[in-house]
Amino acid sequence: MFLLEVCGVAKNHVGESVNATISFGLPKGQKLAIAGETGSGKTTLLKMMAGLLEPTTGSVLFNQDQILMPSEQLIPGHPKIAFLSQYFELRNNYRVEELLEMANKMEPARARHMYEICRIQHLLSRKTNQISGGEKQRIVLAQLLTTEPALLLLDEPFSNLDKIHKQIMQDVISDIATHFDTTCVLVSHDAADLLPWANRMLLIKEGAIIRDDAPATIFYTPQNEYEAEILGACNCINIGIFSGVKALIAEANDNQQLFIRPSQLSLIKPSGKGFEGTIVGVAFCGSHYLITLQINGLTLQVASLDSDYTFGDRYEVCLKENAKYFLLQGKPVG
Repeated sequence: MFLLEVCGVAKNHVGESVNATISFGLPKGQKLAIAGETGSGKTTLLKMMAGLLEPTTGSVLFNQDQILMPSEQLIPGHPKIAFLSQYFELRNNYRVEELLEMANKMEPARARHMYEICRIQHLLSRKTNQISGGEKQRIVLAQLLTTEPALLLLDEPFSNLDKIHKQIMQDVISDIATHFDTTCVLVSHDAADLLPWANRMLLIKEGAIIRDDAPATIFYTPQNEYEAEILGACNCINIGIFSGVKALIAEANDNQQLFIRPSQLSLIKPSGKGFEGTIVGVAFCGSHYLITLQINGLTLQVASLDSDYTFGDRYEVCLKENAKYFLLQGKPVG
């Protein structure tokens, strides 16, 4: 049995026909990530799941009961579903503990544990106008969680945070799934936020699910350029145009497209036998360098821990041991 079922929902502007609908089931305890380009419908889907936005068609079930939509009740939403918007609000001129007490349905000891999980115990005596934006967000999250929801929906929770507060928020969200019986759905435009956390991922494009799989599976076996690039840097190569790729992957043929992440490639000094190109870019990315090469009109990216690369130098590209790549028959639609 699913905790939540999305049954053929779509949201269209007045006068528009419904071109695509979304259906899926969410088991209890799952950590679901939803990814897609800006405007693909991620936030709209999340609001329909929460009962905050009425779909043009379809319905949403929670524990097999249909969720009432805004036109069917005075206050939109469901008491067991918490929705953290990226545009959260916190009342001014209240002490944090006062605001939390207004919402709290937990026993005192359990509530204190929740405040520790949310990293706000040191803020309880402060006024809401004395705390930062990242701290306010965690207080709003704690408010939602003290109502003991069964499902937590998080809409771009890292989008307005600096690096320090983003890391804290990532730790908080991870701990919520570990310490409390709360199923979580996370929407983000940044794959780096989703890949380490989720055990399932939906890719959304133009209001439709185009992929539903494990994050690592989608990352290493994209079915088209959209899937490849929405999760990070990827080399997408039509082999019929760049047949030199066959020196890199012997089983490739002209009717295929190759998808391979920069981390699956390495560079060696030219041997005269392989896939050779000229370095045209070296970018420092913190944990690695991203090396860009031109190979007979093809731009290729390779990730390296080594910074000893110079513009104009020539190198041969090779596969790392046990490299993961994907060959797709026929040129896919990106």
